[in-house]
Amino acid sequence: MVGTRQVGRARAWRRIATAAMTAAMIVPATGCASVSSGAGSLPLEETTIVVGAVPAVDTAGLYIAQQRGYFAAEGLRVKIVPIVSSELAISRQLAGTYDITFGGYISYIQADAEQGADLRIIAEGSVMGPNEQGLLTMPRSPITAVSGLKGATIALNAVNNVGKILVGSALESAGLRLSTVKFVPIPFQDMPSALKDHAVDAAWMPEPFLSATEESLGTPDISDLDEGPVTGFPLVGYAATAAWEHRNPNTEAAFLRALEEGQEQADTDRAAVEQAMVTFIGISRVTAAVMAPPEYPVGGVDPVRIQRVADAMYAFGMLKQPFNVDKIVS
Repeated sequence: MVGTRQVGRARAWRRIATAAMTAAMIVPATGCASVSSGAGSLPLEETTIVVGAVPAVDTAGLYIAQQRGYFAAEGLRVKIVPIVSSELAISRQLAGTYDITFGGYISYIQADAEQGADLRIIAEGSVMGPNEQGLLTMPRSPITAVSGLKGATIALNAVNNVGKILVGSALESAGLRLSTVKFVPIPFQDMPSALKDHAVDAAWMPEPFLSATEESLGTPDISDLDEGPVTGFPLVGYAATAAWEHRNPNTEAAFLRALEEGQEQADTDRAAVEQAMVTFIGISRVTAAVMAPPEYPVGGVDPVRIQRVADAMYAFGMLKQPFNVDKIVS
């Protein structure tokens, strides 16, 4: 694992250096902004970046970079806008509302494979860890294990996304098929009410929604989804359009330097993650203290890791043909 991280880190800094050299060639002709980054010598093409991000524990690296002034030190003003789903974020990104989005790899792959969106994954966000994703049911529910989900209605924040793969893998391990359950799209923040009102039988939740719901409703978690073929599954990352990348190599490099610092802190400082969740998502300190965080990769994008997502999508019928992620890994 250490070797993979070191290789990834080298790739990241080569990428930042390449962006800087590209900028050095195109900046004089474009008349870019005169503000220079704190760590680099080249001027930023844009000093304000709008980032659309799903508010979850996976986003901790971004929040920490904002909270500790890493973006500001690079001469950047980053506005983080909470989003409900990756699909909605991508449509707004393609329309120019967001410069960078933080969302599920599945959505980025789907957007390229089905819409020719020409997005580039520029940084990894999180890799699933033990007890960080779960399936909740209400207390006294007759469903006490995944094997009891046959015929059940299950809440996912987006029906055709990573929840389908994680829950689907758990169902298959229990001898059930996807066709034996019904998925219902419900935003994470509305899932506790859906469970309480018996609108659904179970709900897939990541942290911190998982721990918050367990705390408020006493809901049992019938499965740690970090098991079997999806153990350590890549979850979410950061993406920009190829056009935005081309116009803003210095700005992107500055963003990535600051984000890398935030990811490093998130991966090594539990207290920093907890504080970010309390400040930016508004969960209680009790929930923050008991939640199970994911792993926060550093050192750039690992194509081999992201390829797992594309392969799983094809296996679960979410892609019509195999997809090579090299085309979208920047």
